Amino acid sequence: MIPLRDENPTGRFPVATAVLIGINVAVFVFQLTLPRAGLTLDGFFSRAGLVPYELANRIDIPPSDLVPWWATPFTSMFMHGGWLHIVFNMLYLWIFGDNVEHLLGRARFVAFYLVCGLAAAFTQVVVDVGSTTPVIGASGAVAGVLGAYIVRWPRARVTTLVILGIFFPLVELPAWILLGIWFVLQAAEGLLSLGAAAGVAYFAHIGGFVAGMLGIWVFAAIRMRR
Repeated sequence: MIPLRDENPTGRFPVATAVLIGINVAVFVFQLTLPRAGLTLDGFFSRAGLVPYELANRIDIPPSDLVPWWATPFTSMFMHGGWLHIVFNMLYLWIFGDNVEHLLGRARFVAFYLVCGLAAAFTQVVVDVGSTTPVIGASGAVAGVLGAYIVRWPRARVTTLVILGIFFPLVELPAWILLGIWFVLQAAEGLLSLGAAAGVAYFAHIGGFVAGMLGIWVFAAIRMRR
């Protein structure tokens, strides 16, 4: 299922959401220029991506990093492994991010996004503490936005493209169904991936989503007090 738009207008342009998308796209365009000056794409992932073993042991392992180990949870969330990876992440962020931004305000939305990304990263590290495979992508931070959305607007209608073999019907689903199915699939895949070499950081998605569900109450309350 692919969401295309939601029937939940905010009445103003989501500047912070657009800026976050722009940064992700800019980094991806940079990736498309590699290799250059001896830096290959795999090397870029290894040097700027989140390596669970590095974070768990607070060390940098070869190859030498472009950024220190403690900064990789931030840099990794703006890197993507391919076209589908970035297109779907940015699509979800665009559709669901505007409402969360409108609720929190621009600055708090960016802070919320980064906190969810960090929660996602640390969840993946805890589950796969010995891994030396770089974890990259905005998926964990975007999952936090989805978690916030399902809490605050569970009944919002989302126009969704459903893939059924050779048929592609458009249906309107409540957000709680669409995003609930998404979370259940991530949890199921995550459990199946335990003890195996998975190509997707499912527990980052899970951690980000839960952080978003819980964090939206805190961030929204802070704005209301102010």
